[in-house]
Amino acid sequence: MVRTKKMENAWAIFDWANSVYALVISAAVFPAYFLSVTDPVLNFYGWKISNSSFYSLIISGAFLVMAFLSPLLSGIADYGNKKKLFLKFFTTLGSLACICLYFFKGMSTIEIGAWGFIFATIGFAGGLVFYNAYLPVVAKPSDFDRVSAKGFAFGYFGSVLLLIVNLVTILHPDWFGFESSALATRVSFLLVGIWWISFAQITFRAMPSDSNKPLENGIITKGYKEVKKVMNELKSLPEVKRFLIGFFFYNSGVQTVLYLAASFAKVELKFMTTELIIIILLLQLVGLVGALMFSRLSKLKGNKVTLVIILVIWVFICIFAYFVYTKSLFYVVAALVGMVMGGVQSLSRATYSKLIYQHKDELASYYSFYDVLEKFAIVIGTFGFGFVEWLTGSMRTSVLVLILYFLVGLYFIIPLKVPRIIEDRE
Repeated sequence: MVRTKKMENAWAIFDWANSVYALVISAAVFPAYFLSVTDPVLNFYGWKISNSSFYSLIISGAFLVMAFLSPLLSGIADYGNKKKLFLKFFTTLGSLACICLYFFKGMSTIEIGAWGFIFATIGFAGGLVFYNAYLPVVAKPSDFDRVSAKGFAFGYFGSVLLLIVNLVTILHPDWFGFESSALATRVSFLLVGIWWISFAQITFRAMPSDSNKPLENGIITKGYKEVKKVMNELKSLPEVKRFLIGFFFYNSGVQTVLYLAASFAKVELKFMTTELIIIILLLQLVGLVGALMFSRLSKLKGNKVTLVIILVIWVFICIFAYFVYTKSLFYVVAALVGMVMGGVQSLSRATYSKLIYQHKDELASYYSFYDVLEKFAIVIGTFGFGFVEWLTGSMRTSVLVLILYFLVGLYFIIPLKVPRIIEDRE
């Protein structure tokens, strides 16, 4: 198959298509809307729980499903011949779920809100598995970094563009013929679904067709066997094991902040939806600067030192957030989060890549294990946050749990030994 610039751009367009879910639904607009239209205490199938705790638990539920599905999907992506079929399936699932959120108006339709968000999250996470699997199809290995960065750039600009449109419509609903900001907010969910499924068609048309052959025998269990194999090999790889334990804990904190920062701002500091959108835009802008800054620092001081510095900053952020009671100070917290968010994610994967470099013939298995661990970290982090809030009635107490995650992560990362021979090649 001949790789072309057109195919490369069509692949990157998928990031433009699906990143609007990550920014508009999971980060900026939906959390605040959910908390504003639901009762402070919900009676969900006879279960009484605060709406903010419930929101954190539905995030946990979505990623718990994906944590168990990921090995199956990775096995199909790596060894099957149905990448386009599954990419279309998860994209359709996610986009239709976002469109359904338009019909979520409050307590009378809370099931639509909860299940719509869960299926949108599953669609997003599932689609990424097969989107990433197409990278070796559209680019040769020497171009992986460049093409991957292009996808990231497309996703960044596309999602920010739609978020700005949402901000304007929610601030001035009358300009667009909407009767209220609430209606404009629901329309933003509709636009995410339409945007996602529409631009994804460009990718679908450009990617090579699937083979007509049925899935190979054993493909269903292939991914699970690979994960089990890596778990067994970790017994003889102490540094990789040390890193993964540390990563699991500190990533639980990182992902919880990513998904629940807007809820904290809404509940504890009474931020409006438009103010939260501005905060998320600030996170995006500062995040770009932070990623570049820490990338430069890692070249000067090495991955471990830079990662330790980032985790210490995370501990400070959590302590700071616990004592923040004004909106102006929360903007400072948001700027600090933005500065370290991109850096910790990119540096974590880069450090892991160096640690498993000696197993380059089995990289797919190791990355699959990493992705599964990342999803379980989201489950533990968001569940712990919601559970502690449920027990104590305070999100601020939950923030203290996040501090523990980062401290445990530091405990394992500080003695970590990243192979010098790899670091010297940077």
